[in-house]
Amino acid sequence: MSRAHPTLGAILTKRIAFFAVLAMVLQLAVIFSDYYWNVGELSRLFVEQETERLAAGITIDGQSVQYRLPDNVRQRYHERSTGYVARIRDASGALVFESCDEACENRFLPADVNPPDFWLRSLRPGKPLALVGGRAFLIGNQRFVVDVATIDDPQNVVSSVFWNEVIEHMLVPMSILLVLVLGATLLSVRQALKPVRAAADAADSIDPMDARSHLNFDGMPREVAHLAIAVNRAFERVGELMASQKLFTSGIAHEIRTPLAAMKLELGNIDHPRARRAEADLDDLVRFVAELTTLARLDSFDHGIFEAIDLVGLSSSVVEQLAPWVYEHNHSLEFSPEVPTASIRGAPALLKDALRNLVENAVRHTPKGTAIVVHVGSNKIRVEDRHAGEIRAEAKTTDHADSLGIGLKIVTRIAELHGGVLRQSTTRSGHVFEITLADQPKHVPFRHE
Repeated sequence: MSRAHPTLGAILTKRIAFFAVLAMVLQLAVIFSDYYWNVGELSRLFVEQETERLAAGITIDGQSVQYRLPDNVRQRYHERSTGYVARIRDASGALVFESCDEACENRFLPADVNPPDFWLRSLRPGKPLALVGGRAFLIGNQRFVVDVATIDDPQNVVSSVFWNEVIEHMLVPMSILLVLVLGATLLSVRQALKPVRAAADAADSIDPMDARSHLNFDGMPREVAHLAIAVNRAFERVGELMASQKLFTSGIAHEIRTPLAAMKLELGNIDHPRARRAEADLDDLVRFVAELTTLARLDSFDHGIFEAIDLVGLSSSVVEQLAPWVYEHNHSLEFSPEVPTASIRGAPALLKDALRNLVENAVRHTPKGTAIVVHVGSNKIRVEDRHAGEIRAEAKTTDHADSLGIGLKIVTRIAELHGGVLRQSTTRSGHVFEITLADQPKHVPFRHE
């Protein structure tokens, strides 16, 4: 689930990044159209950037000035026939560097003129660029004037000028803005979704069979709080349905038991062997109706009635109640606790029903004289029947099932409601039914047999 569905943070990150890139592309198109058709602005940028590159080669050692042509402009200014010329003078007009002849000297400002900090003159309108210009730099305590000129820009320096401007004035600011906006957005979303994440964790642990289960929507954004309220209403409706089903099954049990009791009373007044057989069948039918009612009630069970119980004490009381009935059917019943106490959380009535079903099932489907032993551990109940003589090891557990077939299903369902399982096995002396319970009962969905 977590891998198939991206998180809200991932979705927002992708969308913000997409629109940020889209904005950068649109801004790039605007800048490109603005600069590409504005020859005057491109010329100014050309002079500014090219003179800055040339001025980077000036070094001052004491009173002497030295110059080394930088590597990034060496190819353009190392000779005079490349289409680019340059001249560098100090404040007194002395040459520091020159890569032009007398013809280009005529295009630069005269040596006896005090040049301004920046000057530019276009030799021909349009592109490719044909211009001459200069710029003053203060290096150390000395002023230097760097003049440049180009005819038709044969190496297309204007393209690098344009991309430098894009990087410095668009990509860098937009990248910083993107990081700040993206980080602030994700942080805001993370803070806003904290209660939603807590509600999602709570929803994952909601017990559909506990009417008290609900989502806490305190601190949630209004839109998500509406969803939580709707979920809580749904669980309230589930609780109402569970209560209605309990009432319905109780009514059915009452309506059926009354005529069955009347029938049994009438049969008791008849002195005939067939009446006794009919009474036995009627007893089976009464037990079957009771088991059906119990099974229906389990589907509307509410985990809210779970409480802390002592499994050893509970099992002891059930064995004590069933002992007279077991002895009447010519069986023996033994209680064998493996621990002094066993504290678990569960429904006492359901666990008593489960143990009672297992013991009654063992009495009804084993030969007379069978010893029935109830073992109780820290989180398990085991009912074992031991025949007087050995039985075949390959005997099937289905031979031990109750005649109407739902007693063990009730026990299985009770075990599931407590997060456990019912296991059946056979030994050479009988059958073993063991209920293993979880320390903390898990949530079991509705299921109809």
